[in-house]
This record gives sequence, structure tokens and C-alpha cells, in this order.
Amino acid sequence: MTENFWKDKYPVGVAAEINPDQYPNILAVLKESCQRFADKPAFSNLGKTLTYGEIYKLSGDFAAYLQKHTDLKPGDRIAVQLPNVLQYPVVVFGAMRAGLVVVNTNPLYTAREMEHQFNDSGAKALICLANMAHLAEQVVPKTGVKTVIITEVGDMLPTFKRLLVNAVIKHVKKMVPAYNLPKAIKLNDALAKGRGQSFAEATPSNDDIAVLQYTGGTTGVAKGAMLTHRNLVANMLQVKALMGANLNEGCEVLIAPLPLYHIYAFTFHCMAMMLIGGHNILLTNPRDLPAVVKDLAKYRFTGFVGLNTLFVALCNNEDFRKLDFSSLKLTVSGGMALQLATAERWKEVTGCAICEGFGMTETSPVATVNPFSAIQLGTIGIPLPSTLCKIVNDDGQELAIGEIGELCVKGPQVMKGYWQRQEATDEILDAEGWLKTGDIGLIQEDGYLRIVDRKKDMILVSGFNVYPNELEDVLATLPGVLQCAAIGIPDEKSGEAIKVFVVVKPGESLTKEQVMEHMRANLTGYKVPKAVEFRDVLPTTNVGKILRRELRDEELKKLGKK
Repeated sequence: MTENFWKDKYPVGVAAEINPDQYPNILAVLKESCQRFADKPAFSNLGKTLTYGEIYKLSGDFAAYLQKHTDLKPGDRIAVQLPNVLQYPVVVFGAMRAGLVVVNTNPLYTAREMEHQFNDSGAKALICLANMAHLAEQVVPKTGVKTVIITEVGDMLPTFKRLLVNAVIKHVKKMVPAYNLPKAIKLNDALAKGRGQSFAEATPSNDDIAVLQYTGGTTGVAKGAMLTHRNLVANMLQVKALMGANLNEGCEVLIAPLPLYHIYAFTFHCMAMMLIGGHNILLTNPRDLPAVVKDLAKYRFTGFVGLNTLFVALCNNEDFRKLDFSSLKLTVSGGMALQLATAERWKEVTGCAICEGFGMTETSPVATVNPFSAIQLGTIGIPLPSTLCKIVNDDGQELAIGEIGELCVKGPQVMKGYWQRQEATDEILDAEGWLKTGDIGLIQEDGYLRIVDRKKDMILVSGFNVYPNELEDVLATLPGVLQCAAIGIPDEKSGEAIKVFVVVKPGESLTKEQVMEHMRANLTGYKVPKAVEFRDVLPTTNVGKILRRELRDEELKKLGKK
């Protein structure tokens, strides 16, 4: 689809092209923002706030330590395995200022997953939380990691509170298994060694890799998307161009419940909010809803970045519903499909509409978003500035408006490729820069895009395409449903049959008959499930995305087909 298609329809926003070369690299943005907003709060966690000026100073101390006290060289990879704590932005920006490539690593990884990622990326350094240092002890000897830096949750807090928080986590909650890493250094000691020392500020080119961001691994072996300085700067500028009119520089307070090591939260909180001097409230454990609500009550927050599962959980929390939402003007959803019932409930509870977007790790991650002034529920909005989208069939031919096919994206935020995996890169990225998303969608007459489903999740019932998102959207409107998922299971008659999984809201009850009756009343015959299973929980990724693949694998195993 030509660029003019969207420019003609939405001259404000889409037509405001961004210049991805406006900054030579991320570090130029960091320096400018930390000078402009030096005294403004940047990140808060556990009652402690770091200003932009403090982030710049501390990241400089860390960069000096890396250059003066380790053997690390520009271009080397450093694995950062931290949850949402104040140490995260200090370490990530410090590593970049020292010229290193950041490898974002999930703190919930198993030893096997850590070993794969460290070896695949060629990481030479690791910074991790003490909570998973026992796994590092197992993994590090099997990798090229030579420098290990350990931090504890409370390390950035004032002395008394630091000692208290760390002691409670270690001795009361027993969340730090014993470990033995005699050559590891504590982060606070590293910062002390770097304090006041000069260092050579890195000057990476815009095509140099800034971050190796590993895909979730739900479609096979996790691959590292090479996100360059230009990719991330472009996406930051694109998000600001389409959202900026609603945001006031140096004034916004954004809730950050999603992990910063995930590209969705990383780009929004560490990049886009840095550009406007936003104040990010880091929630270390979003699954602990009572603690989350207690944190939220302390701030007059203006923005909330989340995803469907979290919105559902919060709206079902009585204390959350009692909060003051008078300042909330921006809610952004991504990471998984937003169900209509969830969006309506959030608006009812908070008074704020949810703005849904679409993206992938491979697009840094945002590709499309609903303009705040014209949110259209059920769509993923329109392409970001300087971004093109098209829908293609299985032969790669572009389809007309309204026809369903695979969504492809092109723009300066599209990754350089997969790290050391040219074959995998060639499968998804063509010579002209078009990225195949693996998502099935369509472009509406009004230019808004709609995702029907993931290509791999499509269910084929007697030759008819059935998309799980549609089934889950319908099921989510049934009173009593807390979470749900739909998958295809082998069936002799129809090729595949539909099975749905349901988690019922606490204190409520549902029967299979009620579920089937609701689905029959709202869907055509071939879309009605053959099987219903009730569960206490559904398998999810670290950011709460329901893993249909895991549910499918379980069913295939039962049938002896896996």
C-alpha cells in the first residue's frame, strides 16, 4: 500500500515524517535529555527516585568501571538480567556509553535458556540479580562470560532501607538461593570504582547494534534481533510523532509494570519517555497485585502501559477500582491482542480509553498505533510515520483493501536482521526491507489495520479458517470468564476441531453447557468449540501473553502425536 494512501486520509500524524538520522545514536538522545531534564524525576522504584541528571552520572560511573577495570572492548556483548529496578537504566545506559551491546535477558530464564542466549550472543559479561546468581554459577563456566556483576533488589536505596530490603528478600522471603561466584563483583562496588574516573564516551554509528533482543522463543529456538541505534532512535521519534500531542514534556508520570528487558517496555519507558522527560514508575513484580495497587496509590499517574491480561486482573481488583484516575489520560496496550470486553471494562473503571498498537521485537517494536484522538477499538490503528504496511497472500502478492492475508511492514525501525542467522533473516526480511510479520490481517477502507490472528495459530475446520482471537473475544464477554484461550486439536472428520480453555473468576461458576450456549449464540456453526476445559491458570509468557502453543503441545502429547 502506498504511503499516500494513509497521508491522504490522515495528513496530521502520518504525514509528519520523522528523520531517523536526527540523532547519530541513542547516546546523543540520552545526553540531550539528561541535560534538559536534569532535575526532573526519571525512574522511581521502592520509594526511591533517580533524576535524569543522576541517571547520567551513575551510568557514567558504570561506563568508567567497564572501561578501566575490565577487559571489555567496544562491540562486546553484555547480558543484562534484571527486573524493573533502578539499576536497570543505570546499567543499560552505562554499558552503551562504554560502547557495549546490550543483551536483554529475562530474569526468569532457566539455566538452559541462559546458556543458549549467552553462547548464541557471545556475551562476555553478565550483570544479574543475586536471586538468580545460583543459576549464573551453573551457566557461566559453560559460556564465554568472564565478567560477572551481582546486584540486589535494594542496592539503589538509601543505606538503611537498602539493608532492610535486601535482608528481608534474602532471609525472610528466602528468595536468594546460595551461590558461589568468587570472581563476581557487586554493582555498588563497581560504581564506587568508576566514580569520578574519566572514560572514553562511545560514539557508535547509527548502523551499529545497540541491543540484541531475543525473541520469546515460542516459535522455536530464541533468535537475537539486531536492533541498531538508528532502529531504536527511529521508533522513539515515531512514537513521539504520533502520540506527542497528548504528552507534556517533563510532566508525565507513566506506570511501568511490564519488564524493561522486554522490547515493548524498553522502547516506551527507556527511549520515548526519555525524549520527553517522562517520570517512569517501575513496578518490580506486577503479579503481586496488592503491592502494585499500593504503589499506584502514591502517584497521580497520567499514563499506563500494559497488556490485556494485566488490565483484566487490575479491573477485577477491588482496591484498584477505588484509585483516583482523574489524571490518567493515556493507556497503551500491546504485546498481545486486546479483547473488546477488556477495553470496555478498563474505560468503565478508569474513565480512560485504551490505545492499542501493534509491533514485534523485529520492529523495535512499534509498527502501528491508534491515534489518541481517534481510537478505534478492535483495530491496531494506522502505521507510524515513515512506516508502510501491506497485506500479501501466500505467494507474496499484495492484496486489495479489505482482503485478508499476511501483514508486512517496512520502515526505519525494522531490525538489521537476526544475529548470526542469515537463513532465518532471509525468511522474514526481503531485499527491499519488507518484514513478514506472521500475522494475518487486513486494511480497512478507512486505513485502520485489523489483526485477525497469528498465522501459526489459525485453525482449519473443514476447510474454513477460524481465528482464535475472534473466539476468545466472544468468550471473554461471557460473565464469569476471567481468562480464556482457543486452539485447534486434530479431528478425523474436520481436520481440526476447536477446544477452548477457561479460567473462571474467583467466587463465580460456569458450566460447559453455559460456555457452549454462549458460543453458539454468537458464532456460526463451524466456529463453535467441540471441547471445553476449565483451568485454575493458563500458561503465559513473562509479560502475561497466553501461550496457545503450550496448550496445543499438551493436547498433542495426550494424543501421542508429539
